[in-house]
Amino acid sequence: MIKRLLSPTLLLKILFLLCTNTSGQPSAPGQAPSASTSTPTQSSPPAPSPSGPLAPSASSSSPADITTILKKARKFSTFIGLLKSTQMDAEINSELKKKSNAGFTIFAPTDSGFSDLKTGTLNSFTDEQKAALTKFHIINSFLIVSQFQTVSNPVHTLANGNTKDFPLNVIGNGTQVNITTGMVNTTVDSTVYSDGQLAVYEIPQVLLSQGILSPQAQAPAPAPLTPKPKKATPLKSHAPSNSTTTSVDSSEATALPRSAPIMESIGVAVPAALTICGFDW
Repeated sequence: MIKRLLSPTLLLKILFLLCTNTSGQPSAPGQAPSASTSTPTQSSPPAPSPSGPLAPSASSSSPADITTILKKARKFSTFIGLLKSTQMDAEINSELKKKSNAGFTIFAPTDSGFSDLKTGTLNSFTDEQKAALTKFHIINSFLIVSQFQTVSNPVHTLANGNTKDFPLNVIGNGTQVNITTGMVNTTVDSTVYSDGQLAVYEIPQVLLSQGILSPQAQAPAPAPLTPKPKKATPLKSHAPSNSTTTSVDSSEATALPRSAPIMESIGVAVPAALTICGFDW
């Protein structure tokens, strides 16, 4: 009987010891997650990336290339074609390489802006009109956005510098820049590039003017035709000679009748004198 009683007590002790050992062990692995949770907090700093798009200006070490700048924007292919066909891209790039230059401000129309033109408009332009169109979008000076509030209008462009046929008014009010030409009203959408010498601004419409659409209007009547009246003047100089000859002829004609009364007076005076002297007739 004693053996039977002891055996369950021994079993209970063994079970009690086993329970106490197992209950104490889980506390150690429970600390491991705290270490693992601390590691993700250290990987969070790489998040800040919005500063990337805020760099429209390029490094000043290399001279700017207008074609490369517009190609990077990927929405000015038509305007790039105009710059190349008129050779304005080479002229701009060569001027920017010079140390003494006033810089350039370019209003670049997007491809969608050119597509908004009437169908066939650009293809119908002559080479002269295409050159005037391209130059009308270029100002021969570097202007930042804040300067559009004080710039004197109309602004002179490379389109012959004629503000009557090529009027360009740029007005800034602090929040946006408005552009008017008398035919087009548009705004500056964004700054594509700016480095202190070259400023490129995106516009959604093509700038048109009367000088572009009707170039013959700006050319007055051809001046070389004026010498023609000078050739006719020698003919007029001969006219007085005819009049003088006629006047001479008329004087001669009148001189003959004037001698007749003189002869009559002589005929009367001679007999009178003879009678006085005692001569009989």
